[in-house]
Amino acid sequence: MDARFRTTQWSLVRAAGDSAHPECREALSSLCRTYWFPVYGYVRFRGNDPEAARELTQGFFAFLLDKKSVKAARPERGRFRTFLLTSVKNYLANERDRALARKRGGGAPVLSLDFETAESTLRLEPQERETPETIFERRWAVSVLRQAMARLERESQQAEKAELFRQLRPFLVGEGGGRPYSEVAANLEMSEPAVKVAIHRLRRKFGRLLREEVSQTLSDPALLDEEMRFLLGALSS
Repeated sequence: MDARFRTTQWSLVRAAGDSAHPECREALSSLCRTYWFPVYGYVRFRGNDPEAARELTQGFFAFLLDKKSVKAARPERGRFRTFLLTSVKNYLANERDRALARKRGGGAPVLSLDFETAESTLRLEPQERETPETIFERRWAVSVLRQAMARLERESQQAEKAELFRQLRPFLVGEGGGRPYSEVAANLEMSEPAVKVAIHRLRRKFGRLLREEVSQTLSDPALLDEEMRFLLGALSS
């Protein structure tokens, strides 16, 4: 996400909903690129095949981009994910058929979205006792997690620690896979104790960035701890 938008997602929403704002379209495009995957997962698991889900997802974001329906968003609703899920529910309810979705989408992609990768990811997810809402919640959590990880990677690159980040990243999200510290230490030309300290520091920084990303989706800071529990629960479900 553009550094100019390092405030809150509700700031993005307000900019996106104001046609007079100089960065209106850029703000809304930023929201779309960040959170399209949870929307696609929801549309897909509402019983739509991949082709229909692609058209409906593109149509939904075309609707946001062209109709400025985000003007209806209100920060007092608390959570941006709640606004987005409600919006897509309303959009689908108002869609009578795929032809209408194609018409709103203009017959051309609104954004460059990697639907093939999305399908591959969704096929790997457990579907027993799943609902479209739980699919949305999990993909939302993953999107926020990826935003925090991307920020950590950028900051590591800026600090000329790109290789350190690449070597230690698997240890941040439980993907170390039993890789011995000695191997990582040899690759980085560090001692094992130094590697352990570096992992600890990177985990703490990642945790801080994750909390910042979550807080951006909230209008009330008091909701942060509750939303963090929700996010971790969605990831573990």
